[in-house]
Amino acid sequence: MTDRGWGRPFEDPIKEDGRKLVTLRDAGKYIAALPKKVHAAPEWQAAMEALILVAEQGGPTMFARIWIMRALNHGKSDPEVQPRRKPLN
Repeated sequence: MTDRGWGRPFEDPIKEDGRKLVTLRDAGKYIAALPKKVHAAPEWQAAMEALILVAEQGGPTMFARIWIMRALNHGKSDPEVQPRRKPLN
């Protein structure tokens, strides 16, 4: 297996909207197909930059996967991370 290229698979595929993003190419196509307003958001720009860097310069695919997952989860709250508050009454 080469250490560069868009055909490289993620160690763990990304599941989103009933789709599986298996390779760097799959993830790139997914990001490119996003609505322009979403695609232009800083979190997606960072994900695309990481994707291009890994595909063209090599390195672990996990690096790109992390940034894609961050973009996918941007703005979503995790109930386990949110502090629990006592009722006001």
